[in-house]
Amino acid sequence: MSRDAAAKTLWDKHAIMWRQPSQIIGAWWDAPEPDPRTFEYRVRGPWWDLLDEAGITLLASREYEHFVLAMNGHGGRGHLSYMPLPHPSGLAVDRDNNRLLIASTRNPNQVIEMQAISCVSSRRGGGASEAVRSSLVPKRTWFFPGSLYLHDLAFIGGKLHGNAVGQNAVVCFSDDGTYKRVWWPNSLDALGAERFDRNYLQLNSIAAGDELKSSFFSASVDAPSGRRPGHRNFLVDKRGVIFGGKTRQPICTGLTRPHSARLHQGQIWVDNSGYGEVGIVREKKLEVVARLKGWTRGICCRPGIAFVGTSRVIPRFQHYAPGLNMEESVCGIHAISTNNGSVLASIHWPQGNQIFAIEWLPTSETFGFPFRRGWTRRRAHYEQLFYRYDAIQLQDPNP
Repeated sequence: MSRDAAAKTLWDKHAIMWRQPSQIIGAWWDAPEPDPRTFEYRVRGPWWDLLDEAGITLLASREYEHFVLAMNGHGGRGHLSYMPLPHPSGLAVDRDNNRLLIASTRNPNQVIEMQAISCVSSRRGGGASEAVRSSLVPKRTWFFPGSLYLHDLAFIGGKLHGNAVGQNAVVCFSDDGTYKRVWWPNSLDALGAERFDRNYLQLNSIAAGDELKSSFFSASVDAPSGRRPGHRNFLVDKRGVIFGGKTRQPICTGLTRPHSARLHQGQIWVDNSGYGEVGIVREKKLEVVARLKGWTRGICCRPGIAFVGTSRVIPRFQHYAPGLNMEESVCGIHAISTNNGSVLASIHWPQGNQIFAIEWLPTSETFGFPFRRGWTRRRAHYEQLFYRYDAIQLQDPNP
């Protein structure tokens, strides 16, 4: 091959790189379309009708499958969409402004802000369907060191906070891309500066109040020891706790790998993951509301309903799930009655893996994400969408 021919071959290769929106959003050059099997679902009960009646688009992070899923029952039909991202975990929503914040827990960590499209320009012609017009699209992203090991996200006092599991602390984020540690358990103080050096407690979720003092936080253990998360001999059975924001001390004990603590109508809800339970904290103990088949993680509450996620048990982590049958565990989301704990409806993915967080936005404001199954067959459509959308409606310069 001549030098000119070799150069052209190389240049042609360069010309096709970084052309797909999914690659740009996740800064992920070889991002594949998720395996279609991970989207195949089964529903039990009036799942889509329930979402339609509630008027919500339900959002769920599928962390090990590397996408965030959205679903709604608009018009009595099931609608699923997704956004590919590297290892998404925590979700936080700002419903006043129809914003979604997503923690991407790879190194470096990211917090990605998405907002519903407010308009689509007429350039290149053609209108946009209602679903496209209300899609969640990326607005901005911040990069953070991987030592944060971000898990949960939540708004406290109007400011975005996150669990820095790798530093045993809760951090507050600023719009300029900086963060500061603002809360950590009292049991770490004896370690001095070393209390932020490594993950001792698996401090992994936030039940957000109006301020830090009225918030609560879950962890696998209450105090540091020589055995740390990730060690095979890290003991978890009945050692998990909920910390009070004000006291920085445990206000609930006896849990096993708790996740997804949430405040709803003045009550602390939490997933007792290692036993497939979801319940309410009462008198320093967990009052179980429902037991499900799977590693419970992800809670999102609406009046009368708690949406609770279940995951398959990853074999290398089976010692963290002493109360579960691995073979019976399913990846799914279940609508639980907050009155009696009955399962009103469910959706599950037979080939699915892990649910991390669940949140919602009004279907009237967003239909979900732009990507649908088989998006590679409609590549031109997506290229045009990301070329034409405007996430902020421009103001008239001459009102």
